[in-house]
Amino acid sequence: APAPAQLSVKKLRVVLFALCSSTEQAAQHFRNPPRRIRRWLRRVQSLQQHGRPEPPPEGKYLSLEAEERLAEWVLTQREQQLPVNEETLFQKATKIGRSLDGGFKISYEWAVRFMLRHHLSTHTRRGVAHPLPTVIQGNAGAFIEFVQRQIHTQALPRSMIAAVDEISLFLDAEILGGDDRRRENALQTVGNGEPWCELVLTVLADGNVLPALVICRGHLQPPAALPDSILLESKENGCDDDEIMELWAARVWRKHTECCQGGGGAAGGGGGAASSKGMLVLDCHRTHLSEEVLTVLSSAGTLPAVIPAGCSSKIQPLDVCVKRSLKNFLHKKWRERVRELKEPDSSSLLQLLLGWLGEALEILGDCPELIRKSFLVASVLPDPGGDSASPGRNGDEQEELISALEERLSIAKSPESSPELPDNDDDEAEADPEALHRLFEGESEAESFYGFEEADLDLMEI
Repeated sequence: APAPAQLSVKKLRVVLFALCSSTEQAAQHFRNPPRRIRRWLRRVQSLQQHGRPEPPPEGKYLSLEAEERLAEWVLTQREQQLPVNEETLFQKATKIGRSLDGGFKISYEWAVRFMLRHHLSTHTRRGVAHPLPTVIQGNAGAFIEFVQRQIHTQALPRSMIAAVDEISLFLDAEILGGDDRRRENALQTVGNGEPWCELVLTVLADGNVLPALVICRGHLQPPAALPDSILLESKENGCDDDEIMELWAARVWRKHTECCQGGGGAAGGGGGAASSKGMLVLDCHRTHLSEEVLTVLSSAGTLPAVIPAGCSSKIQPLDVCVKRSLKNFLHKKWRERVRELKEPDSSSLLQLLLGWLGEALEILGDCPELIRKSFLVASVLPDPGGDSASPGRNGDEQEELISALEERLSIAKSPESSPELPDNDDDEAEADPEALHRLFEGESEAESFYGFEEADLDLMEI
């Protein structure tokens, strides 16, 4: 069969948006049906599978080494919930490209191919199966070896092996107070500013879920009744990273370790922290471990295992399926309710959020097998059979885990719910360079526009 035709610049731009965020957000932003965007994405993937020649590695395009640096940047941005979009990606690529001999020019075709080549799409449900950029792949391997060795030599109980991570929620007050139709975009899990709320999640390798710590900005009236699965803190100016971890260590981890040591969990009758040593898996970005946090961990005999930058998508158990599913669940609930709200204030929104979070945590609490498997798929726990699981098998497992949790949370993809537009590719005029130039100039200053020039726009249409 002949290779499918290359997409126009305008369509490639939509596909890039979908790869950086989601098909649904791209559909809303560009007013295109999700089904059509998915078809364009399949066409690009098909072009790669047909063996269309890759761009030459030198000169106009980044070398493989430079691309790997860019891929590492994308992964670390996402770990910190910082924006990866057309603007930030092109700016970073241009910055890396300027340091190379021969210069560098960007095209949307290159950007889309780059995202697919390095498995950086947010759509992937098999992240653990894909190789990381070379430098950090080595770091990930060393981390896994260290963690598995400690678990084995210290005989750590599964109830004392934890993964902790944060989800920041950003609330755009301007969008919230504006047009009803745009309100569903007011809540985001990516942003540059101060978050409205921080959710600190903790799961254990034995399948249990510890209470979630919710830290909210501003002095808000706490709800009359909170589920046992949620601990709430509110501060006028929010908390910095150290304070968040100190609150978590005091309110969540210390309480858990005291229960383990006070109950029948202390083997050998020795009592005290030494009888139930533990391990905490956490990322390196928001967890500058202060003396206070280290003291709590040390008194509980807990070793912090800090994931190297850029590696969370493969080796953080919470990243395997829990965090993405929880974010999707909260977004779904928000979209369903937000248009009905009349002049919503922070207190009423917090009340809704806590209700949704409680609902999700209750469902998660009923899925211990899924949590246990997340630790195995992330390679934190060694394979019970003693073998090293293949990336392909772990990828299959991850896909199954995501589908299972989405089903439990009732967020599994259903047939398109958004109103369909006429579904043909010819209903949009092809983008001409002049129109593109006007479009881009409206979004950024001409001199900072990602290194494009008039001639580049002509080249991109070829």
